[in-house]
Amino acid sequence: MSATGRLFAVAAFLEALTWAGLLVGMLLKYGTGTTDLGVWLFGRLHGAAFLFYVVVSLYAGVRLRWPLWALLVALLAAIPPLVTVPVEMWFRRIGLLSQPAPAGAQAST
Repeated sequence: MSATGRLFAVAAFLEALTWAGLLVGMLLKYGTGTTDLGVWLFGRLHGAAFLFYVVVSLYAGVRLRWPLWALLVALLAAIPPLVTVPVEMWFRRIGLLSQPAPAGAQAST
């Protein structure tokens, strides 16, 4: 995996982690009515992690020469909760997080 791919993996994990924290915070605030500290804290952390993930996704898409569909999937994955990690795992499996071949390189037959 390339350095850019590792950065994307970290951003995907942080985005999902803060989503999970925000969901727990919302459960505590609206479900049990005990505290709103989780929403206050993880709302801010998730906002920052979301923006970081979007910027890193755009950077990785350009740097790793992703097809347009992959960039759109990466960006859309940030909207529903906890989807960035499965998308990152899928991208890793299909090789999108590896350094692309140089533009002039041809596969030998």
